[in-house]
Amino acid sequence: MTKSRRTTTCLLGAWLVTLAVSLRPAGGAEPTWEFKKEFWPILVRAVPGILKSQDPKTGRFGSGIWIVNDQNVLFPLAVAWAVRHPDNPYYHDEELLEAIMAGGDALIDDQDERGMWVFRKKDGSTWGKTYMPWTYSRWVRAFSLVRDAMPPERRERWEKALTLGYEGIARSALHRVHNIPAHHAMGLYCAGQVLNRPQWCEQAKRFMAKVCAAQNPGGYWSEHIGPVVAYNFVYTEALGVYHAMSGDEAVLPALRRAAVYHAAFTYPDGSRVETIDERNPYDPGVVLGTVGFTFSPEGRGFVRRQWERMKAAAAAEDADRAPLIHGPAPSADTCATFILYGQEGPCASPPGADGKFHFVLGENDAVVHRAGPWFVCLSAFHSPVLRSRWIQDRQNFVSLFHDRTGLIVGGGNTKLQPLWSTFTVGDVSLLKHRPGDTRPNFIPPEGLQHVPSQAALDPDGLSLVLSYGPETCRVTVDVSHQDRAVLTYETTTQSGQPVEAHVTLLPHLDAPWRTESGRRGTLSGKPLRLTSEETGAWFAHSGWRISVPQGASIVWPALPHNPYRKDGRATPAEGRIVLVLPFDKTVHRHAVAVEVERPPQ
Repeated sequence: MTKSRRTTTCLLGAWLVTLAVSLRPAGGAEPTWEFKKEFWPILVRAVPGILKSQDPKTGRFGSGIWIVNDQNVLFPLAVAWAVRHPDNPYYHDEELLEAIMAGGDALIDDQDERGMWVFRKKDGSTWGKTYMPWTYSRWVRAFSLVRDAMPPERRERWEKALTLGYEGIARSALHRVHNIPAHHAMGLYCAGQVLNRPQWCEQAKRFMAKVCAAQNPGGYWSEHIGPVVAYNFVYTEALGVYHAMSGDEAVLPALRRAAVYHAAFTYPDGSRVETIDERNPYDPGVVLGTVGFTFSPEGRGFVRRQWERMKAAAAAEDADRAPLIHGPAPSADTCATFILYGQEGPCASPPGADGKFHFVLGENDAVVHRAGPWFVCLSAFHSPVLRSRWIQDRQNFVSLFHDRTGLIVGGGNTKLQPLWSTFTVGDVSLLKHRPGDTRPNFIPPEGLQHVPSQAALDPDGLSLVLSYGPETCRVTVDVSHQDRAVLTYETTTQSGQPVEAHVTLLPHLDAPWRTESGRRGTLSGKPLRLTSEETGAWFAHSGWRISVPQGASIVWPALPHNPYRKDGRATPAEGRIVLVLPFDKTVHRHAVAVEVERPPQ
């Protein structure tokens, strides 16, 4: 698959052409978003809860099984201690300083002779030794804020421990461009400043130049083939904090491109578009963005829109408490990062505000299309299956969103689950997750193809052609009607093997489902298998209704493999409802209608 700069550059240019107009409203003044004054109250309100979670004997924060990431709160606490603001009662508070110092001491107590920690998770699993990037960077940044107020002997102990860790990081952690090394480089730059190691600052600067060079012109980073979406935020945070500390303007174009990319690949409810993501499936909820976006008008416009969505979601849950943003609030860490490093300034209006948007990534690699209440994404990124648990099988190529229901079709990629594949050729029972297996073979056996070898996207026709060995498959999306979309699945049947299409549907646990035949129930962890004879003409759930062609079936739950759990287990909430569409010598086409039901008057 070729990656062309032409299409993306043109689309980026089209947005930038409108920038001068969008930044200057009537009266000539440039609108500046003063986000810091909005984030200060959230940070201040978070401090008591963080302090309450600390064990005074050990200095450890959090609850349950202790992990080093529990100490990440050192950074927001240090910002609250170090930064003067009229609304900040914790400025130079002695008790807060003592809590911060005790928290860092706990990290020292858990270090080994190399400065590494055991990588523990809250489920009790351990994943070896690590220089935990998220913890080291927050620890050293906290140190930069409080060191001058620390007693000499304690400061010396911290300096020794941080030096030990960052010597190991400088020696071993920056060998390839990846999200973790990028975060390490940001922390290394801060360590170079605070520990007087200018060579570390130079090493970090060189590495960040490599990070920027590795970015695709479309604004994303790849960790195999095609984009990451969720982990793209890790790169932008690392570059943004690094820029704030260093003043290195060479990273700014990469941050701007990333802002344009994320503005395009965000659903109208503020959640991430998962369809093109090679690492993570769909995760509901508004994603604010990172401090790296505050260094461009496009990025600030994106973050501001996401912030308004967060406040709207909070208002919908509790109008009385909406000003306090209880519910989907930014974390104390996020607020502290924006306060300390963010750049306030004018905002550019993100695309799609008028309900119309069409964005093609690369050279027909993916398309997002906004038409009225509908939002569609089609991806042509494809890849052979890898043995790594972290790179998901590029198997699911379509997502469909409606303003009233949220995401209906899609949900992204996984491993060991062919029912998540848009099409399969062969026996889907050959590939499955086996409970308790911590080292599965992710390569599909002979007799099943669940990822395509080729993909061709027609972005204007919202159509995608996929090749699975001898079979050629096509999926087309029609969103020309306000509350009715049609997904058409077509295939050849030359191989003599079973060929299926799978429409993956997002579940809402504890919500009712019903069928045209009169069957009904509440979606739970209990498996559900319904033939077309049992459903009748349609299956309905959570505000949408999908047609069930003759011979099709409904399957629930189709569970993913969760790479972040050692044994890969997944809960029903992570599963998908799947409409299975079989083909044979006489049936080569299924047209499936997705209708959004009108709420009761």
